[in-house]
Amino acid sequence: MVATSHLLVIDDDRRLRELLQKYLEENGYQVLVAASAQEARQQLIQELRLIVLDLMMPEESGLEFLKWLRHDMKNEIPVLMLTAMGEVDHRIEGLEAGADDYLAKPFEPRELLLRIRNLLQRKSKLIFPGSAIRLGSLTYDPIRAILKCGDELIHLTSLEVTLMNIFSQQPGVPISREKLAELSGVSLSPRTVDVQITRLRKKIEKDPKQPLYLHTVRHQGYVLRPDII
Repeated sequence: MVATSHLLVIDDDRRLRELLQKYLEENGYQVLVAASAQEARQQLIQELRLIVLDLMMPEESGLEFLKWLRHDMKNEIPVLMLTAMGEVDHRIEGLEAGADDYLAKPFEPRELLLRIRNLLQRKSKLIFPGSAIRLGSLTYDPIRAILKCGDELIHLTSLEVTLMNIFSQQPGVPISREKLAELSGVSLSPRTVDVQITRLRKKIEKDPKQPLYLHTVRHQGYVLRPDII
C-alpha cells in the first residue's frame, strides 16, 4: 500500500461515508468523499487511484456515473462498487459497465480494505511477457498495458488489462474460471468471470458471438489464441 494513495468514496449515506473515510484514513489512505454523482465529478483529481462507488443512489445512480466515467470520459481508474446483498442483477450490470470488483452490503471494513489493496496491487502480481501479441488488426502490449488498432487506442479497464496479461502469459493454454479469479486478485464468481470475458470479447473480437481469439473450452475455461506471440 502506498500511504499517499487517494481514494474517492461515493455514497449518499452520510454515516457510511464518514465511517469509511475515517477507517480508510486510519489505514494510510487519503480519502475524498462525495454524496452524489454530480459531487463526485468535482473530485476526479489527477492523483486519484481508486473509487468506491455505491450503485444505488438517488437522482443519478452509481451505475449511470460508472457508464459516464468509462464511456464518456474514457477513465479506467479501478472502481469497487457497493451493492445491497440481494442485488445480483445490479452487480452484473455494474461489472458489464466496467466495475473491477464488487462488495455486498453489509460488509466487514477489513474485507473492503483487502479488496482495495488487491485492486491497487493487482498489476504487480503479474510477470509480464516481453513481446506484444497480435489479434488480427489489434496489437496488445502487456508491458505498457495498451491495446491498439493501428494508431487508435482501445480503452481497457484495470480488470480487463489483468485478464489480458494473464492470457498473454499462457497463450494457447486453457485457464479455468476459478484460476482467472484467483490470479486477478478479485473475488469473482464463475458468473462474473463470464461477464468480464464477454466485455473483453467486445473489444478484441469482430464478432464476439463467434470469437476468433478468446475461446471457450468446455469444462476447462477460456483460452487466448493470438496470431503472433
